[in-house]
Amino acid sequence: MESLSHFPFLLGAISTTQVVIILIIILIIFGGRKLPELAKGLGQAMREFKKATREAEDTIRTAMDDEPDKPSKPAQPEVKKPSADDEPKV
Repeated sequence: MESLSHFPFLLGAISTTQVVIILIIILIIFGGRKLPELAKGLGQAMREFKKATREAEDTIRTAMDDEPDKPSKPAQPEVKKPSADDEPKV
């Protein structure tokens, strides 16, 4: 199995130099005019993700709070009393 030592950028945190290089590459690829649009789209995506995460957490919390407590004694099954109509006919 190949060691990850050939890929030191995968092992640690991203340094400031690496972030600057990535930003320069993005600037070269997309150009200065597209960067504000990309940043706006990224911001909207992050907001939507956070909103969906909060809604999911709220749903789970609400479901856990609404969960009924266990009854202290089990419910008794309903017993049907025999009536005159239930007698077998011969």
